Amino acid sequence: MHEFQLINKYLKPLTFKKSPSLNLSDDVFFDKKNNLIISVDTYNEGVHFLNFNKPELVIKKILRSSISDLICKGVYPKYYFVSVSGNKKSLNSINLKKIRKSLKEEQKKYKLIIGGGDTTFSNKLSFSISSVGFSNNIISRNNAKLNDDIYVTGNIGDSYIGLLVLKNKIKLNKHLSDYFKNKYYLPDIKYSLTNNLKKIANTSIDLSDGLIDDLNKLLNNQKLSYNIFLNDIPISKKLSLLIKNKKIIKKNVISKGDDYEILFTASKYKRNIIKKISKLKKIKITRIGYIKKNSSKSNVLCTNETKISFKNKGYLHSFY
Repeated sequence: MHEFQLINKYLKPLTFKKSPSLNLSDDVFFDKKNNLIISVDTYNEGVHFLNFNKPELVIKKILRSSISDLICKGVYPKYYFVSVSGNKKSLNSINLKKIRKSLKEEQKKYKLIIGGGDTTFSNKLSFSISSVGFSNNIISRNNAKLNDDIYVTGNIGDSYIGLLVLKNKIKLNKHLSDYFKNKYYLPDIKYSLTNNLKKIANTSIDLSDGLIDDLNKLLNNQKLSYNIFLNDIPISKKLSLLIKNKKIIKKNVISKGDDYEILFTASKYKRNIIKKISKLKKIKITRIGYIKKNSSKSNVLCTNETKISFKNKGYLHSFY
C-alpha cells in the first residue's frame, strides 16, 4: 500500500464534502470562512534529507519545501510551527545554534514568524513543519481546463544531481559539485511570484515528488490528460553541460523530485501576461506542454513526437 491508497482508504472517509480539508486532494487545508490556509509536512533523515552533517542547510531545505506548499497556492506564508524528534547527538548545542541561526535568516528572507512546535526524544531524527497563511482564495488542484498550457518555473533536475554528488554516485569538479549540492540544500522557491500566480494559473502544485508524478496529481480527479515535450523542459546550463558530456541522460533526471518549482496550467490567452510577469519578476517561466482530452493517454514527447517511457515517474512512499 502506498501513501495515496492509505489516504483514500482510511482518511478520506473522515472528511466531508466541501469541507476545509478539500477532500484530502490538495496539499493544504483551506478554511475560506476564516481566510486560513495550513500545510503540514514531515521530514525523516535518510528519506527526505540524506543525513544531518549540515544541520544549518537541512533546516533551510525543509522549511523552504514546507512553505512552498502555500506559495504555489498563491498564498504568502506568515507563521510556521516546527516539531523535532531526535537525540543528544543530532540535537547537541552546536547543531541547535546552527539551526537557530538558519531559521532566523529564513524568517527574515521570507517574512516568517515561528509560532511554536514540540520536541521529543527519538533515536531517529525527524522534523514536522506546519505552515500557516491567510487569504480568501487559493489556486487549487484539479482545476485545469481543456487546452490549457502547462508551465513550470525555474529549472528542473539540479537538486537530483546534487543528491547524486552527496551520495558519491557521480564525480564532478569542485565548482560543479558545489553548485549542485547548493541546489539540493537550498531550493529557489518562487516567493516573489506568489501574488501574480493567482492572475494567471488555473491550477498549480509545487514539484516535490517529480515532474510527471506531480503533473498526474495535479489532474488526478479530472477527465483530462496532457502532452509535454522533453526538449522544452527547462534545465540549467550546468546540467546541459553534463548532458552534453554524456554524464547524464535528460529523461533520467527531470522527474526525480525535490525541485520545489511551481507547476501550473493557464489559458493560452494568458501567454502575453505570463511573459510580462516573467520579465518583471526576473523568473524563468517555461511552457512545456498542454492539456488535452482524457480519451488520449498522457505523453512525454520528443521533438519528432516520439513517445518516451519512464521507469521512474517520481517518488512514492510505500508502506507494504
